[in-house]
Formats: sequence, structure tokens, C-alpha cells
Amino acid sequence: MMNLHPTAIVSPTAVLGKGVEIGPYCIIGENVLIGDETKIGSNVSIQGWTKIGKRCQIFQGAVIGTQPQDVHYKGEKSFVEIGNDNIIREYVTIHRGTEKESATHIGNNNLLMAYCHIAHNCWVGNGVVIANMGALAGYVRVEDKVIIGGMVGVHQYVRIGAYAIVGGLSKVIKDIPPFTLADGNPVHLWNLNVVGLRRAGFSPATRNHLARAYKIIFRSGLNTSQALKKIENELENIPEVEYLCNFIRTSKRGICKEGSKKHK
Repeated sequence: MMNLHPTAIVSPTAVLGKGVEIGPYCIIGENVLIGDETKIGSNVSIQGWTKIGKRCQIFQGAVIGTQPQDVHYKGEKSFVEIGNDNIIREYVTIHRGTEKESATHIGNNNLLMAYCHIAHNCWVGNGVVIANMGALAGYVRVEDKVIIGGMVGVHQYVRIGAYAIVGGLSKVIKDIPPFTLADGNPVHLWNLNVVGLRRAGFSPATRNHLARAYKIIFRSGLNTSQALKKIENELENIPEVEYLCNFIRTSKRGICKEGSKKHK
């Protein structure tokens, strides 16, 4: 059974699943679809062609599915697609895509802390954490299990690879490779995310291969093409190393470099 507060304004054409809860003074638009057992706090506005999955928690003041903050937007039909088991905290804003039929995508099991902003056409994977006031500009891609610290700003079109960690207050203007630690203004790499990889269950052998690949790419003095060729010739072709190399090979904004910290 649904639980709708009497002060909530819910369009009769919105589709609400079983066990949905909608709190006081919410506004749910006519093209919205909300999955089973999702709970929505007070003063939340969900508009546009927005689809939200099951068992999500959306807290007070969040605004989802409104038109993008993009001068190129011409009023076309576009989407927000949010998966299952997400926690969207107070005053998060998530905007729909700019181009006709395009979408802003958020996967499953993500935590978006208070005041985060997810701009038009972003793609956020699964198991991502974005801390308070983290902001993604348009077309940013954040892959699985990334952690983004508080008040981080990410430039449009940037990619952040899986299992990367970005320190708070960082300014991200270039792609951050998977499995790395990044921090700074502008952001630099500081090491492989060794602790995160161990906690995520990557085997010692895999971590060793990734560490060797990291050193070849960022500490050998080789240019990118030479480093990737050396990895291809010298390291076992495991999926994680292949993913790291392909991420770097396909970068359009360029890869952020390692910082000046001295390594033993």
C-alpha cells in the first residue's frame, strides 16, 4: 500500500509502485515513475521524464528531473534514469539530458550526500559515493565504486575510472584512471588505491600487476604510447590491467599526471 501525505501534489498520471512513501509538500510530475518501496521525504520535487527504481531513499528538498542548466537545451523530451537502492540526501539536484531522448543515468547502490549536483547527461555507475557538495558538470562519466570527496568540482566530459578515490576540494579537469588516488587543485595522482583494492577483494596478484602497470605509466619516464607498449609486452594481460590501459588509450580530455610527492 502506498503512503502519500495529504499535502503532497502527485500527478494522476505519475506511476507509483507498491509501498511507495511520499512525504509532506512534495511535487511529483506527470511523467514520473517511482519503483516499489521507494521513500521520499518532505519538499522533494520530481519532474520531467524521470524513472526511479526500487527501494531508493530520497531526502528533504531534493530536486530531480528538471530541465538542464545548458544554453543548448531547446525544450526537447529527455530523461533521468535512476536505478535501485540509491540514497539521495538533502537538496541534491539531478538534471535531465540536454539533447532529445538523451538521459542522465545513475545506477544502483549509490550514495549522493547533501547538496550534490549531477548535471545533464552524466553517467554514474554502481556503488559510487559522492560526498557533500560534490558537483558533476555535464557529460561526466563516473564508473563503479568511485569515491568523490566533499566539495569536489568535476569538469564537463571528464571520466573517473572504477575504484578511484578523489580527495575533497579537488578540481578535476582531466580523466582520472581507474584504481588510483587523486587529490589537488588542479587534481594530480598520488598512488594506486592500494587499501581500496584490498578491501574490495582484489587478489594480491592482481594488485601487484596493477602496481607494476601504474609505475610504468606514471614513473618510468616513458610517454604514454611507450608505456602502454611496455605493459603489453611485459605484463600478463589480466582484465584489470587491460581496463586501465584501454581507459588511458581512449581518453579525450587527457589523463591527469602524478603529483610531485616523493615516493620511496
